[in-house]
Amino acid sequence: MRILAIDPGSTTTKIGIFQEGGLVKQTIPHARDVIRKFTRISDQFPFRLKEVEEFLIKEKAAAEVFDAVVGRGGLVRPLEGGVYRVNEAMVRDLQAGISGQHPANLGGLLADSFAGRFRCPAYVVDPPVVDELWPVARISGFAEIDRVSLFHALNQKAAGRTVAEELGKSYQDCRLIVAHMGGGITVGAHCRGKVVDVNDGLNGDGPFSPERTGGLPVGGVLRLLKEERYRIAELQEIVSRRGGVYSYLETVDLQEVESRVQKGDRKSRLVLEAMIYQIAKEIGAMAAALDGEVDAIVLTGGIAHSEYLTGHLHRKVRFIAPIFIKPGEYEIEALVDGVRRVMNGSEKVKEYGEGLK
Repeated sequence: MRILAIDPGSTTTKIGIFQEGGLVKQTIPHARDVIRKFTRISDQFPFRLKEVEEFLIKEKAAAEVFDAVVGRGGLVRPLEGGVYRVNEAMVRDLQAGISGQHPANLGGLLADSFAGRFRCPAYVVDPPVVDELWPVARISGFAEIDRVSLFHALNQKAAGRTVAEELGKSYQDCRLIVAHMGGGITVGAHCRGKVVDVNDGLNGDGPFSPERTGGLPVGGVLRLLKEERYRIAELQEIVSRRGGVYSYLETVDLQEVESRVQKGDRKSRLVLEAMIYQIAKEIGAMAAALDGEVDAIVLTGGIAHSEYLTGHLHRKVRFIAPIFIKPGEYEIEALVDGVRRVMNGSEKVKEYGEGLK
């Protein structure tokens, strides 16, 4: 069995080549000034395609035979978690950015292109728009606005499955709280294989992160608009890219922030502890959503490497459940494992367009 996995990020494209016995991973970097030249995410497709082609030629894998190609799922229409075959409807929605613009939209498009060359099926696994919310979790407090499910579904579910296995249980039998902590932060309540509540980590919900604002006081946002200090497009950019730690300290590098803390910078300490405080509150909220019946809390994502952050979080939420720290991202592994489950018959592939929310 040979599987090619493609995971596009904001300034990188991660590649995985799996064959029985091992997985080889590589990261193709892309210069920010090059990426910024593209107006829409879909405009990057020819550039990313060429970059991956050149990588496969360099690795002498361009002429290999693959049994499947899998890409990180993008912002398609809301759907249940699982492994989906890339079909024409999905390609159209990825090209249009039907639920928003994100580099992950290129995952299914690149998978589809390479699958055509290798004459094998193309898949995506657990896109960010996985929507398994309980009906009560959708209610926002205003009838014209629903809470939506937009989060790090791929890595959250992968980390959840890993911890469930360590607990000697199946993921479908567990009640977990999984916090993915990276450039954005999402905290999900996982109940028997479904993510039944989670904050929208991209559009101003939940804890603030290195570059995102998280939830903001609505009155303050309305005041800024009333005073015409920002246009709506500028505020959207702040919410998703120039908020959080960056807005206070002008950096998204938490190692630098921790260094400032060690040197006695009180402002850096306050901002870092405030972020930790908000993450802990979100974990506590998800514990309440699960009626306090929690098998484990999982801390994952890039900034879970920080012992300062995980240590402080541990002290705040250890009363809820045992804590498992799974630093980094396991997206390539999760993509490959999803396809392997389909190919070995333990999971049924889903067809995009059927049962959409």
